[in-house]
Amino acid sequence: MARRKGISIRQRRVSAQLRALRTARRLSCKDIAAALGWSESKVSRMETGERGLYADDVAAILGYLQTPAAIRNELLELVRDGQERNWHEIHGKLPTNWRDLIRFENEATAIYNYEPMLFPGLAQTPEYAREIIRGANLRLSEHEVETLVAARTTRQVILGRRPAPSVHLMLDETVLRRPIGEPELHRAQLRHLLTVGERHNVTVQVVPFTAGAHPGLEGPFVLLEFGGAPTLAYVESRGTSSFLEEEEHVDSVKVAWRGLHAVALSPEDSARLIASVLGQPNPGEEQPS
Repeated sequence: MARRKGISIRQRRVSAQLRALRTARRLSCKDIAAALGWSESKVSRMETGERGLYADDVAAILGYLQTPAAIRNELLELVRDGQERNWHEIHGKLPTNWRDLIRFENEATAIYNYEPMLFPGLAQTPEYAREIIRGANLRLSEHEVETLVAARTTRQVILGRRPAPSVHLMLDETVLRRPIGEPELHRAQLRHLLTVGERHNVTVQVVPFTAGAHPGLEGPFVLLEFGGAPTLAYVESRGTSSFLEEEEHVDSVKVAWRGLHAVALSPEDSARLIASVLGQPNPGEEQPS
């Protein structure tokens, strides 16, 4: 039997925005329904994604909420393109879809993240995040850097959420051994990863050098599973990012995850390797005689 598609990621974005705009005005679904002559259940289904969205209905709500024209036009365009699957974006100086990633992570019941080059964003210290954001994009102002650091830190709130999602982080051994910033910054990041891995809902695994060629060589990815909505895959590369929702693309990422899981160290052996690297001197660091 074919899997239920559900509404597209574009319409899921609009549904979430409608809910956020309404709550910002301190209104209930009943208030909106009464004003527009609709049933309360219709408004609720529009916000939860249980009902397909129509441009006229969304425009009516946005008009009643006196939504600024720029936001109104953006959301209506998403509704009109709502049947298109997958969502690709090319970034300017600042990524434009990090709010969507944070929202989907907050809604997810399970998150699977593989990183070949950097510590996963859900396990980064602010100092480490600041160093890599600043170093990766030299055009950013300090204010823009701090905005992105704050956004990345905000993502980590879900680790302690109740109920907490299941979070599985997998990273290449290269990540552990690449010094970023001052030696103590790197050691603090390694310690933080060990601490994150001790959470009851978090699993941390390392793909060792000895694994040879593996599916992770194609790049990082995030898989997000939800209780009542289709699974999403998120991939990011230089200046671009994509939410993938078509079954063939999501299944491809799932196959890659299973391949990585097959060659990764166990969580216990991974923790021992991280602790071992933590106890080693950084390259170029003077040793006591």
